[in-house]
Amino acid sequence: MPDLAHRSSKPELMDDLTLATDALRQNLDELEIINTRLGGYAPVLDALQRLRPAFAAESVLRVADIGCGGGDMLRRMAQWARRRGQKLELIGIDANAFMLEYAAAKSVSYPEISYQQADVFAPAFQAQRFDIVSASLFCHHFSDEELVALLQGWGRQATGYVIINDLHRHWLAYHSIKWLTRLLGGSHLVRHDAPLSVARAFTRADWERLLARAGIEHYRLRWRWAFRWQLVYSATPEFSVEKA
Repeated sequence: MPDLAHRSSKPELMDDLTLATDALRQNLDELEIINTRLGGYAPVLDALQRLRPAFAAESVLRVADIGCGGGDMLRRMAQWARRRGQKLELIGIDANAFMLEYAAAKSVSYPEISYQQADVFAPAFQAQRFDIVSASLFCHHFSDEELVALLQGWGRQATGYVIINDLHRHWLAYHSIKWLTRLLGGSHLVRHDAPLSVARAFTRADWERLLARAGIEHYRLRWRWAFRWQLVYSATPEFSVEKA
């Protein structure tokens, strides 16, 4: 049992950007099942719904999904948009070429989705602009110092909003996902990384401290089931800090 009073710095197996095996493919399949069963897509889809009035109805929103992995979040966003007649240009960003190949193969029926291999810290990527920058289960992979830089950078890249969906570091979440992945017969990768992801994740106090360090004043931070944080922020004073 790790000390959950602070974020763990232990690396996950998926942090290896050279990972390109059938085990990784199985892990991506399992993560999609877990996210579907536990409502893991809801924080982003709810945020998109809340933000719709801020954009012109006829506009095509350019949305980047940072650390897109297998592209499952992008496919859910595409489904959400199709049901509402909202036009989206969805760009999945990841550093792992194997993951991008897997994601592209799973997304052939979604022409609104494209994929790009990029280092999110590289100036060439940071020069790109999007209406919305989204990151799901990505932030916990980075140290506080790296994350402060990412939060600041995304705020510059997003002409509209940044949406973050990540885990709540909590003892119940840790033990629940640890035993759930075993009961479901999960692969070695998911059984190792899923509970560790919780240990590397965030409390409300962590987010408030990180946002303050990044100089981000205009944000909404909400707790969502199951043990997720929904964070939305903007460079404009459109809304004041809202917590729920």
